[in-house]
Amino acid sequence: MDVFDAISQRCSVRSYLNKPVEDEKLRSVLEAARLAPSARNLQEWRFVVVTDRTTREKLMAAAMNQKFVGEAPVVIAACAVNTENLMPCGQYSYPIDIAIAVDHMTLMAVELGLGTCWIGAFKEDEVKEILDIPEQVRVVTLLTLGYPATKAPAGKNRLPLEEIAFREKSGQK
Repeated sequence: MDVFDAISQRCSVRSYLNKPVEDEKLRSVLEAARLAPSARNLQEWRFVVVTDRTTREKLMAAAMNQKFVGEAPVVIAACAVNTENLMPCGQYSYPIDIAIAVDHMTLMAVELGLGTCWIGAFKEDEVKEILDIPEQVRVVTLLTLGYPATKAPAGKNRLPLEEIAFREKSGQK
């Protein structure tokens, strides 16, 4: 599978088979994150991999009771250990760096026949307590991972390229 195919096929999966993810595939997904770029090569990401059913169910409760969070065979908490790096553009680097690493994971998952879903609706303090994450570490997102129970829908509802990409000037009024 080439990268464009993975990008085209990637979708948010909210229904998973009751089938564990093989360690080799999980390692490949995590390796994809490890190889992601980061500002100043800080590599501030850390990933807590959760496969225990009881812990996943607790995470489901912290994630606004989204049932599929507890059903996914793997939930990964993507965390940042350094939240102070401010880039010259004025943006903090950690949310961007974590997003790049997680996106690498989602694309690798597609190649391996797995599905993922980014979870932004969660109570960070509860996730930290459940996973024993130190106070100074930020939980940026949760990522579910597993074998999709249904096929991905055909096509994506996206704006045309001409409405989102402009040459030389923004095109925005």
